[in-house]
Amino acid sequence: LGAHAVAGDGVSTEIAPADRGEPVAFTGTSFAGEAVDIAAMRGSVVVLNVWYASCAPCRQEAPDLKAIAEEYAPQGVSFLGINVRDAAGPAQAFEQNFVIPYPSVPDTDASIMYALRGQVAPNAVPSTLVLDAQGRVAARISGAIDPSTLRSMLDTVIAE
Repeated sequence: LGAHAVAGDGVSTEIAPADRGEPVAFTGTSFAGEAVDIAAMRGSVVVLNVWYASCAPCRQEAPDLKAIAEEYAPQGVSFLGINVRDAAGPAQAFEQNFVIPYPSVPDTDASIMYALRGQVAPNAVPSTLVLDAQGRVAARISGAIDPSTLRSMLDTVIAE
């Protein structure tokens, strides 16, 4: 986004269970050095957030994502960040600054974004996906989240 871009509410889409595609599959290593395999997270609802540190709407939504991650953790919802631009230094500074309680995986080679093709537009950062317990994309928000929209999406998918 340019310096004069205004971050509006994201465009959100919910996908009925019968219309969902194949489970999302990718692996990576978190900035903390931990192996991440999205397939291992099946069985619970997962929120994927695509971000990078200097992205203004990413900074705007970070406190809401932190609050929702903490609020929904007791219901077994997992969050995972996908950082499309940063080296470890800027990414970890962002995570510490906003006290982000969940890991992020670097994707500077775009392999994860390639795995998510058709679900996330390559230039749509931030983007947030809600995966159902089978690992399929159940909902997406392109742009900064609206907290009430994300909560509503989570409540719907958790109740399935």
